[in-house]
Amino acid sequence: MKKLFGKLKKIISGGNILYYPGCLTHFVYPDIEENYKNLLKMMEIDFIFIPEFNCCGSPVLNAGYKSDFEDLQELNRTFLSKYGIKKIITSCPACYLILKDNYGLDVEHISEIIMKNIHKIDQKFAKDVEGNKITYHDPCHLGRKGRIFDEPRKIIKNLNLKLIELPCNHNDSLCCGAGGGLKNHNPDLANKIAKARLNLCKTVSLVTPCPMCYSHFKEHAKDTGIEVLEFSQLLLGKYTTKNQTPNEGGKEIE
Repeated sequence: MKKLFGKLKKIISGGNILYYPGCLTHFVYPDIEENYKNLLKMMEIDFIFIPEFNCCGSPVLNAGYKSDFEDLQELNRTFLSKYGIKKIITSCPACYLILKDNYGLDVEHISEIIMKNIHKIDQKFAKDVEGNKITYHDPCHLGRKGRIFDEPRKIIKNLNLKLIELPCNHNDSLCCGAGGGLKNHNPDLANKIAKARLNLCKTVSLVTPCPMCYSHFKEHAKDTGIEVLEFSQLLLGKYTTKNQTPNEGGKEIE
């Protein structure tokens, strides 16, 4: 009863933390969404999850449809106000940038949250990688634009893995090829970029904390022998099953 009262009080007072997966994760990779929800529970982060959400507007704004973006912005501000959202945690680098820079909200990328609570992560779920080595790819939105370079690397090292850098990394990282609408408008070029980037990988496993990079690399890694992992898959295995749910926590709003 006390727990229920506490959650109701938070909604009324407007102090909720929202986990916002982004469209690609929510609609295409629900297993990755589930992984991140379980990681938040494992870290004892008191968050809510609302399946009925709108796109943050990043693709619309980048395509030049400013008025449509402003319409989405208005819808999202109403949505956030309705549920008393004061902070957002997102696993999508593009959403992270838009919500932070264009909405002016209190937003953290989930890698920042994980690093702060790394002592709470149960490593028994972590995936073993061949040779105990893994290559890390900096997503454009998270790295050059978001300036988040250290947290993902520290998390990898905390798993007792040897981090292997690509020749171009950190601020000089190369794009996966799928960003900025290139995959839709010039798929041949986008595919060439992905293959070129994968050819620079000297380990069997490559990990990235961006669903777009993950999806694009995975599509082109089939004949390379490289296993592409999204960040949550490294921390919680390739997928989450019911018996892997760490503990109770978080609330899904219907």
